[in-house]
Amino acid sequence: MRYIVLLILLNSCISIGQLKDNENPIWEPPANSYKNLKKAYFASGCFWCVEAIFESVKGVYEVYSGYAGGYLKNPTYYQIGTGRTGHAEAIEILYNDEEIGYGTLLQVFFGSHDPTTLNKQGPDQGEQYRSIAFYQNEKEKKLIRDYIKLLETNKIFSNKIVTQIVPFEFFYYAEEYHQNYERLNPYDPYVKNVSIPRINRFKKTYPELLKESFSN
Repeated sequence: MRYIVLLILLNSCISIGQLKDNENPIWEPPANSYKNLKKAYFASGCFWCVEAIFESVKGVYEVYSGYAGGYLKNPTYYQIGTGRTGHAEAIEILYNDEEIGYGTLLQVFFGSHDPTTLNKQGPDQGEQYRSIAFYQNEKEKKLIRDYIKLLETNKIFSNKIVTQIVPFEFFYYAEEYHQNYERLNPYDPYVKNVSIPRINRFKKTYPELLKESFSN
């Protein structure tokens, strides 16, 4: 029994050690010509699917997968998977606000996931899969609140919306292999059975928002 207790304590110490800050970024995107674009940040479940959904939308020029909302610096996918970093799988959207407004991004966000499930999205469960709308200023905060109020007034969802409205602090890019994962790994079992059906539901519901290359 004493041996078992010591083993548990040892494993706990190892686990805690793995949740330390990392000195350097896990990955950073290459330099691009998108410096004049606006940025928006959301979390709504597995970022493989969420990234692909927003990349299909007109006015969106790039989407990156990453982590936000927690306390750990430069977290890894493994650390996020423990559910103890405070971070959620999130995305960074680079968009032209002359082609698409923040309100439409909210429409895509709330229209492509279930914002009534707490710490859960589809088959994925844990704090890292919670629904979050990150605001960067008071205008975005008001737009988010007003949009949620509109959804609730019109009873779009049968259950209470549990999406967190959180001030944006920092976005940590996920490992390179997570970027464009759905497009590069179409035969991955998760992508085939979870991501693609979710993307297709969105495309069927909002065909008017799709880029021409995604409309078929």
